[in-house]
Parts: sequence; structure tokens; C-alpha cells
Amino acid sequence: MSAQRTAWRDARLVAARAETGAARTLVFKIPGWPGHLAGQHVDVRLTAEDGYSTQRSYSIASATDGDLVELTVQNVPDGEVSPYLVEVLEVGDEVEIRGPVGGWFVWRPSSERPVLLVGGGSGIVPLMAMIRARRQAAGRTPFRLVYSVREPGQRFYAGELRRHDPADAGLDVAYLYTRAVPDGWPRPAGRLTVADLNTHGWPADFEPDCYVCGPTGFVETAADILIALGHDPRRIRTERFGPTGG
Repeated sequence: MSAQRTAWRDARLVAARAETGAARTLVFKIPGWPGHLAGQHVDVRLTAEDGYSTQRSYSIASATDGDLVELTVQNVPDGEVSPYLVEVLEVGDEVEIRGPVGGWFVWRPSSERPVLLVGGGSGIVPLMAMIRARRQAAGRTPFRLVYSVREPGQRFYAGELRRHDPADAGLDVAYLYTRAVPDGWPRPAGRLTVADLNTHGWPADFEPDCYVCGPTGFVETAADILIALGHDPRRIRTERFGPTGG
């Protein structure tokens, strides 16, 4: 990583909005931000008045937009960082941010291969950055998103994904619910299955680039299913998260 990306920068919160009852999107202004690729993440550091500091990594939710960077943070109960970011941080407050970080789990608008995005819970965040980067570039690469959450109220970006922006032509979205479904929903509640990815994903002979992000168990299951369906393991890129203290 270059010195420019390892340096901590002051980041001022300029806007915030709720995504769910336990998640919040934060828009930071970071002077001198070098830009980023969809799928990268940053480190966020908080420092107390007594000098104690702690940091966590968060995926970037936005396409590159000058010196503005969006993060969507899920509140982790008893965590050190996420409760502050979700419940306490106010517009005008500052934190320190370092990045962008990562070069494997990224999507570039110059790619012409079909894309399959498979997200579990807050694993949608870097995948949403890819969707937004596609939209920003007026791309025509066909995208399919399979998004698994416990129940409808836990969907991130629900309004944006259902508004049918003309720039999103070629993006198909399928929701899977593991605990509770909307009234009349055709698929019963349950975990991701072979049938789900066979129905809503791309055929393996289309040679899509697959991006899978979510809790470790979800990612391992999805990757195993894709391989069983004949997808090239070299085209399956995964990013997982587990308990980190929040």
C-alpha cells in the first residue's frame, strides 16, 4: 500500500441517514482523498480524550465522488466503534480514516463480463458500491444481485434498489429472507440454496465474475454452491466478516 493510502486523514461527517433500525449510512468529506475502486474498504479510528484509540474496517458503499466517501455501518451490540458511529456521531464531527484498502475484491467499470453479486446482511455494502460505480459509468455490463437478509426490515438501500432508475437497466435484484417474508412472498423463509443461485444467478457457461460478501458461513455456502454449479473458482471473489468487537 502506498504511503498516501496508509496515512490517516481527518474525515468530517457531512451527512447521515438511517438504512435500518440498526444501520446508518455516513457521508464523510476527506480532503485529499485519492479515490477508490468499488469493493475496497477503509480503516476508521476513534481516539478518546485520554489518548486511547481503537479502529475497525468498513467497506465503502459509494462510487468515487471527489472527496466524499460513504460508509454504511451496522451497529454491533457491545462494540467499541459501531455504536458510536451509528448512535452518537453527529454532522460536523470528525474521525480518522485510512485507505482505500484492497485490490482483489474489486470491480472495474471497464470489465465486460456479466457480474453476479451475492450478499448476506451487511455484506451488501461493497456490492452496492459496485452497482453505484456501474451506474456512474453508464455501464451496460449485466448485473444480478442475490441479497439475503433475515426479514424485510433489515434490507439496506431498499428504496434505491426498487426505484427502477433508467441507469440501472440490466440490473436484476432477487431478495431471499431467512426468518420472515413479506405477505404473499413466493419463496418460504430459509437459507441460501442451490435452487436460489441456479434460478437467480448466471449460468456457469456465461463465465460471470462472482462477488460474494457476508458472514463467514454464508460466504462459504455460497461459494461452494457456485462451484457445484460449475462456476470457475478463479472467478469467485469472496469477502467475509465475523465477530471483531464492532
